[in-house]
Amino acid sequence: MLRASVAIGVAVAATVVATRSASAADNPYQRGPDPTVASVAATYGPFATAQVNVSPGNGFNGGTIYYPTDTSQGTWGAVAIVPGYTAKFADEEAWMGPRLASFGFVVIGVETNSTTDWDTARGTQLLAALDYLTQKSSVRDRVDPSRLSVIGHSMGGGGALYAATQRPSLKAAIGLAPYFPSGNLSNDRVPTLIQGGQNDTVVTPSYLDGLYPPLNSGTPGAYVQYSGADHLFWTKANDIELRTQIPWLKIFVDGDTRYSPLMCPALQDTTRVARYSAKCSLIPAGAPSSSTTVSPTPTVTPSPPSTGALRGAASGRCADITGYGTADGTRLQLYDCTGQWNQVWNYTGNSLVNPQSGKCLNVGSDGTAVNLWNCNGAAGQKWTLSGNGNLVNTGSGKCLDAIGQGTGNGTGLQAYACVAGGQGNQQWSLR
Repeated sequence: MLRASVAIGVAVAATVVATRSASAADNPYQRGPDPTVASVAATYGPFATAQVNVSPGNGFNGGTIYYPTDTSQGTWGAVAIVPGYTAKFADEEAWMGPRLASFGFVVIGVETNSTTDWDTARGTQLLAALDYLTQKSSVRDRVDPSRLSVIGHSMGGGGALYAATQRPSLKAAIGLAPYFPSGNLSNDRVPTLIQGGQNDTVVTPSYLDGLYPPLNSGTPGAYVQYSGADHLFWTKANDIELRTQIPWLKIFVDGDTRYSPLMCPALQDTTRVARYSAKCSLIPAGAPSSSTTVSPTPTVTPSPPSTGALRGAASGRCADITGYGTADGTRLQLYDCTGQWNQVWNYTGNSLVNPQSGKCLNVGSDGTAVNLWNCNGAAGQKWTLSGNGNLVNTGSGKCLDAIGQGTGNGTGLQAYACVAGGQGNQQWSLR
C-alpha cells in the first residue's frame, strides 16, 4: 500500500511540475508561485525589493522607483503611480511602491509639477515618467518597455484614465476613486479597473456609476466598490485594494492567466466588497493553479440548469437587481455579469426566485414593469423559458425585454409583447 501511494505521489508531482513548466514556457513573463487568495492578500509578495530616488525633471517633479532585486528572471513589467489633487506621492501612495514591486513589478511613484495639476497634466506626467523609467533611469535594463501600466488616485485616477486614452499601447490602467473631468471612457482601449468607496463623498458612487459604463464595449474592464471606504481609503496602507490590483496587473501586464480565476467568473476574495462588476467575457480565462487538488472528472450528462444568472443574448449582460435592493418594487436592469447574489435566480415551480432576498421576479400591476416582489404564487410571477430563448410571463403573455433593445449597463427590463421568431433583447439563458 505504501509503495503504491509513493508511486502515485511521484506521478502526480511529475504531472504538476510538467504542467507548471509548460505554462511558464508558454508565458515567459509568468513570475512567482501559483497564486492563491491568501498569497494575493499577503502584505508582500515573493520578491525582495530596493528603491532609488528620482530627481525633478524629464517632464515631472521626480519621485521614487521601487524594483525587484532579482535579475535572474529577465525584465519586469512596470507601473507608474500618481497622487490626487493637492497631494504628494510620498505622503499618500508611497506605501504601495514596495508592495507592488514585491509581486514582480517595477514601480515609479510620481510627484507632480504642481500639486494642483488637473487630470490631463497628471496623465501627461505619468507617461513622461514611464518614458524616463524605460529610457533614462538607472533601472531601465530591468524594465520591459512593452509592458507598462498606470495607476492614480482621485484627480490622479483621472490622470491614469487620460493616459490610457492617449497611449493605447499601455497594458493596464487602474483608477482609484478616479475623477476624470476632462474626458470619458468611450475611447479607452486599455484594460481598465475602477475602484470606488461606498462612503466616498468626493468621488461618489453615483459619479462612478456614470463613469464606468461608457467604457468602450471591446475593452476589458472591472469595477469594485468597497464597503465603508471614504475618499482617503487608498491613501492609507492596506492590503484590501491590492487584492484586485495585483491580479489585474498580472493578467494584463504579465499575461499571467493563473490570476484570472481570482476575478472571473466571480471575485474570489470579497473582503469589504460591496459591489463588483467585470467584463468576464473579455478577461483572458485561466485554469485553477496547479496547487489546486485535481480529481478525475467523471463524464456526467448535464441536466437543464435550475439556478444561475439570466444572461441576455443580445447584450451578454445579466438581469440585475438594481442597487442590490431587496424591497418590494426594486426594478431590474441589465448589468455586467458579476456572479454576485443580486444576479442569481432559482427556477422552481415556474417562478424565478432570488435566493438572497427570497423574492420573485414579478410583473407589476401595470403589466409592464418588471421588479422584485414577495413571492405570492400569482400569474405575474410565473415564467416559461421557451425553445427560442424567450422568457414568457404566464400572466401577461409578454416577454422579459430589455427596453428599447438596449444592451448597455443600466438598461431597464420590462414585460413587452413577444417578437415573433425571437429577438435578441428578449432572449435569455439561465446559466
